[in-house]
Amino acid sequence: MDSPNRDGAAGDGATDERATRARVEAELSRLVRENRFTIAVVFPLVGAALFVLSHERVLLPAWLAMNPVLVLFGTAVMRLPLVAGLAPLVDRKAGLGLLAVTAYSYFIEYVGVHYGVPYGEFSYELQLGPMVGGVPIGLPVFFLPLVVNGYLLVLLLLPRASRVERTLAALAVVLVVDLVLDPAAVGLGFWTYDGGGFYYGVPLSNFLGWILSGLVAVSIVEWSFDIEALADRLETCEFALDDFVSFVVLWGAMNVYFGNWVAVALAVGLSAGLVRTDRFDFVGLGRERPEQG
Repeated sequence: MDSPNRDGAAGDGATDERATRARVEAELSRLVRENRFTIAVVFPLVGAALFVLSHERVLLPAWLAMNPVLVLFGTAVMRLPLVAGLAPLVDRKAGLGLLAVTAYSYFIEYVGVHYGVPYGEFSYELQLGPMVGGVPIGLPVFFLPLVVNGYLLVLLLLPRASRVERTLAALAVVLVVDLVLDPAAVGLGFWTYDGGGFYYGVPLSNFLGWILSGLVAVSIVEWSFDIEALADRLETCEFALDDFVSFVVLWGAMNVYFGNWVAVALAVGLSAGLVRTDRFDFVGLGRERPEQG
């Protein structure tokens, strides 16, 4: 006789959880929307300035120069638009997929640090937050968004692409992302490759490794999300690619500082892709649609 009450209580609990989640997602979207320029432009420019001052060893106290907690915090803030954009779509399958990419990123980085496969022999020179087994605990905050951003950009630019075409195009974007990121990171001393490399101190093996790891990660992302729902979300969420804007601003600026002009040109190419999506400009960072969530 009391089972309907238990079922009703369970149903009410599930309803409450959904309502709470919806409120949290709406609040996060509001926070991002109201602070788009600060998150997508000011934060990366401040980060670039701090990186330069740290590298030049001027003005900053020792505790602040290349402070790993500050690096991790700044990166996490710049990821907020991507988190807010995807949050409504993260069901059980998507959650499992994101966890799988996270686990894979730890595994492949651990193998890379200790065995030199598949990126080549390299080591971290700067602790990017707490480290376990030579791998930053915050690695998914650094790696996973790069893959997802590349995938989202391709989904917007090539809406009619087949699954194979979309995967290969996203892999190409992820590779370009690394061609922008790695030279500046090596210049800053985040990590180094034994023996250096032909591309601003980065060896060919690193990019071959990124093709492998990127293909696995992009394929998992492709499997994880409902593509139609993801495309619809991108159409209604004007800030979904703001994290990619942050990436271009920060690492494009750092490559200018180091004079890595090929990497700068590639960053400009990524910014052109963002402009093509009609979501990115430095005045309003895209079309403001406050009614959208």
